[in-house]
Amino acid sequence: MTNATTSRGRLVIVSGPSGAGKTTVLKQLYQCAPVPLVPSVSATTRAPRPGEVDGVDYHFLSEEEFAQRRRRGDFLECVQVFGGGVWYGTLDEAVTPGLEQGKWVLLEIDVQGALSVVEHYPDAITIFVRPSSLEELERRLRGRQTESEAAIQRRLEQARNELAQAHRYRFQVMNDDVERAVAELSSILKNVEAERHD
Repeated sequence: MTNATTSRGRLVIVSGPSGAGKTTVLKQLYQCAPVPLVPSVSATTRAPRPGEVDGVDYHFLSEEEFAQRRRRGDFLECVQVFGGGVWYGTLDEAVTPGLEQGKWVLLEIDVQGALSVVEHYPDAITIFVRPSSLEELERRLRGRQTESEAAIQRRLEQARNELAQAHRYRFQVMNDDVERAVAELSSILKNVEAERHD
């Protein structure tokens, strides 16, 4: 598919604590990105939620298939989340074809996964989306009203750990205002693209 006129795409990694508003920001970014940005679809062993489509929201794999593919080395990164026995991961096949077609492939993954992927793609553009404060993050998590107190405390503890790793990312964007955060992310991508042509 690739020809001499198609330059290889770039890998963009976005991380940030649960409740930092990454999904909302990225949904808008896809609409206005200054580069051909596409999401990478993660694989998971959890069951689809109502309305979720296999291959669009996630690649839904059985535990057996996930384990087989893990042994084969098909994943750039994978992790078992929150001790609940559910696996999530990024399949190499969800990334490489897009890059070869000149697309900018975006991975929304946790810090641990990001560090694994950077070993494979050292030139990946790494961006950490952070809340204005831990207090604000706690307010958002509680506002969802979907989790137990224990789950919220676990997420806050994980958020502290992730925030302590934020310096390992090339860029950090504070999401205290969605429009401003989207504009800042667009600007980062535009500048990185301009650097390639300097």
